[in-house]
Amino acid sequence: MEAPPDNDVLWARALHFRHPDGSPGLAGISLGVRESEILAVTGPRGSGKTTLLRCLSGLVPVREGEVWFNSSPVHTLGPMARERLRRDRFGWIDPVPVLVPELNVWENAALPLMLRGTSRRRAKVAALEWLERLDVGDRSRAHPHELQQAERQRVSIARALAPAPSVLFADEPTAPLHRADRTHVLRTLTTAARSHGITVVLATNDPDTAALADRTVSLLDGRRVQTLHLPQTPETEGRAACSLSV
Repeated sequence: MEAPPDNDVLWARALHFRHPDGSPGLAGISLGVRESEILAVTGPRGSGKTTLLRCLSGLVPVREGEVWFNSSPVHTLGPMARERLRRDRFGWIDPVPVLVPELNVWENAALPLMLRGTSRRRAKVAALEWLERLDVGDRSRAHPHELQQAERQRVSIARALAPAPSVLFADEPTAPLHRADRTHVLRTLTTAARSHGITVVLATNDPDTAALADRTVSLLDGRRVQTLHLPQTPETEGRAACSLSV
């Protein structure tokens, strides 16, 4: 078993994945993600973006292929070890915010830190700092049901950033946000990642979001491709479409 390059914080080789219904999710994907890099994984719906992030983060076990984090194999870890890895080193942002309804906003944002053993006081300070950066600090004592969808997503992003994870996996993180809010939130996320040395793996089908990344990997039908041939829309008519090359 060959170890990955030293400068890759995440490394995958020949990843294959099938969904429970037997349909293919990934078909032999290999890639490396450098330390402190922001990598955008792009492609149309159903291309395998979320599946790739779930495999890289240990959310689902890899049955065929390899995943390494800081030169240590993830694909050989059992369920409890993968859970500890996600708790202590990784952050995750879903496209739809999932908050604990019984906790208020700052408690939700501080939860990962407290699960790591950080004191309530220190966790609250860190959570409030990120809530302020994301313009929801004034809602810190509200509960999730009192928030708008966009506010709940901002809380989810603060929760992912507060523990300063080594790697942040962001699956369509601005999907619930209005276009006017996306730029501010994305710039906060990318600026925070660069200033704190956080590696980001970002799944998106939005070109403006992908443009903020250092590098882009495109998927189609679970495979890496160089460019994507997209159907013309009223916005793209008259412009040359990209050609597909595997």
